[in-house]
Amino acid sequence: MNQIKEYSKATFENIKHTDEYGMEFWYARELQKALDYTEWRKFENAINKAKEACKNSNNKINDHFVGVDKTIKMPKNATKKIGDYKLSRYACYLIVQNSDPRKEVVALGQTYFAVQTRKQELSEKEYYLLTEDEKRFYQRNLTKKGNYSLNKAAKNAGVKNFDKFHNAGYKGLYNGETANDIAKRKGLRYREDILDNMGSVELAANLFRITQTEQKLKNDKIKGENKANKTHYNIGKIVRNAIKEVGGTMPEDLPIPKKSLKELEKEKKEIQKLEIKK
Repeated sequence: MNQIKEYSKATFENIKHTDEYGMEFWYARELQKALDYTEWRKFENAINKAKEACKNSNNKINDHFVGVDKTIKMPKNATKKIGDYKLSRYACYLIVQNSDPRKEVVALGQTYFAVQTRKQELSEKEYYLLTEDEKRFYQRNLTKKGNYSLNKAAKNAGVKNFDKFHNAGYKGLYNGETANDIAKRKGLRYREDILDNMGSVELAANLFRITQTEQKLKNDKIKGENKANKTHYNIGKIVRNAIKEVGGTMPEDLPIPKKSLKELEKEKKEIQKLEIKK
């Protein structure tokens, strides 16, 4: 059983990608090979069925199946463009559910993506039962998704300097502190992620800042980099004032976790390796 789990993990973890916003995804062409499909035409049938299932579940297809073009090399130094998809974990889950069940690796894929999806559902339904570190992982995942959506909204508003835009939000929430100021106060190394070094309460405050700024940019149809930056600052300030009004702890005064999420993730993987060896 341990061998099957390791094969499943290696097969699908090794082709997982992470974009510039920290969002994980899989390429359909790579998933095709992992699932032992030799023809794209046949694999695309599974993708189309998965899209239909996604639609029937009241989920937006474009949120989970993002069409992209790839350039591949051909004989005599020629090139050719082919279609591909950037897939979310949920999209992969739907695809393997609609793939050829006779393939052993498909069965492994069904187990892998079902377990991962189930873990997310459990986290959402039983949040109050999670440990502090588990809550941190959960909130961090939400901030990654939130920042991804916020960046898209900011780009549509005309933002080009994203460091300045995000610092505007931090300044509002942290009483004038920039991301670098927060990192220095926390004693972090150069380019170490400040969000990976926050407790669950601090992450939740930042998540509220992120989601409300995104909605404000969209709802008010804000255009212009300066206006977007000012909006982010104002939302951060509003969240700070709300914390103050309810008698909460200011984000800069919250305790700093002893270990970053990156460190905890590394320890978790080491433990998994030892368990597999046993």
